[in-house]
Amino acid sequence: MMKTRLFTSAAILALSAGGALAEAHGGLMFPVGEGAFNWDSYEAFAEGHDYSGETLTITGPWTGADAELVNSVLAYFSAATGAEVQYSGSDSFEQDIVIAAQADSAPNIAVFPQPGLASDMAARGFLTPLADGTADWVTENYAAGQSWVDLGSYAGPDGEEALYGFFYKVDLKSLVWYSPEQFDEAGYDVPETMEDLRALTEQIVEDGETPWCIGLGSGAATGWPATDWVEDMMLRTQPPEVYDQWVANEMPFNDPAVVGAIEEFGWFARNDDFVNGGAEAVASTDFRDSPAGLFTFPPECYMHRQASFIPTFFPEDADSDFFYFPAYAEGDLGSPVLGAGTLFAITDDAPVAHGLIEFLQTPIAHEVWMAQSGFLTPYGGVNPDVFASDDLRNMNEILLNATTFRFDASDLMPGEIGAGAFWTGMVDYVTGEEAEAVATSIQERWETLN
Repeated sequence: MMKTRLFTSAAILALSAGGALAEAHGGLMFPVGEGAFNWDSYEAFAEGHDYSGETLTITGPWTGADAELVNSVLAYFSAATGAEVQYSGSDSFEQDIVIAAQADSAPNIAVFPQPGLASDMAARGFLTPLADGTADWVTENYAAGQSWVDLGSYAGPDGEEALYGFFYKVDLKSLVWYSPEQFDEAGYDVPETMEDLRALTEQIVEDGETPWCIGLGSGAATGWPATDWVEDMMLRTQPPEVYDQWVANEMPFNDPAVVGAIEEFGWFARNDDFVNGGAEAVASTDFRDSPAGLFTFPPECYMHRQASFIPTFFPEDADSDFFYFPAYAEGDLGSPVLGAGTLFAITDDAPVAHGLIEFLQTPIAHEVWMAQSGFLTPYGGVNPDVFASDDLRNMNEILLNATTFRFDASDLMPGEIGAGAFWTGMVDYVTGEEAEAVATSIQERWETLN
């Protein structure tokens, strides 16, 4: 789902300025001891870890501005421990890390953008389990901690399950964007439950307006925004273990639970009165263009459900805010959150590699990135005051309030399904095909893979 790394010009300028600051501060972005950072955690870690003369090698998907950001964090690990850190980013990380592991030339640490590849590599014996106690730390310190342990735990070559992945840097998808000015003008309140959101949708129509802007267009990837809707609806109508069964195809794609979630999406997207341009426009409208209607006068729509990256495509100086895509009050399923994230795993065992995983358990390892750009964390021990913007701080609050976190389902499914049949099936659905027929077609495609 929208894996392109996007930066505003302001963020890039901030990174350029940050590079100059880091050089002025001896290679560190923020001087130790200054500001609202948890420097005690940095100093305690430094006292207990000495890797002088050792080299830590890391590879991952972060390139360009992202690489600068992760290097700004790794600089503190290096300063604290004396280790030399070498990070190498690649746009073809997924292929590169498999080739390196097969050639017995993998780096100490690999940063995976999806759990699926990490799981495959653990099963092949290419990953080292994390230290005893790491799972307990995650459970105790991360919001919805067991969700993160589950996402990072895989069967090894002996079939025994262990924690292999430590999640760090999370993306949030369960968001609805709106214009506060337009809401205030119309007298609308932010809904707190799915029941309220449905009622608001109907109220806006009664007022002679259009509640939603939805666009599924994305070139060859057209359809993916709808899969996010369906995934969020699965988490709001079914327990998380049912979501997991669906992802693994232990429950067929055409199970009534899945068909129901598709139809929940259809309640919003297949109603001509609910969607800007009518239901037929949903499939043909580019997802990057679809939120523009929030900011016209009068507005073409009042709400747009999309992940945390979407403001990149808003008009300059747009009056925007967001709220949590709510759960059903009657469903008793807590506050589930859909998202994605990166996980650190050990691909060449060494004490310095385990040392880095320990470093990621300090607040400072999160706060350095939080204070710059585009970083969310489920770690409750960080100081939210250091976030670079109120938007990031408020998004992180949604993440911290989550009772369940689940990874984007289509990213976990086989490529032919998650990045193929699921995408195209959602286009078929919004253009008129029935949910059960679409789901059955996807399931039949899945069965051909076995």
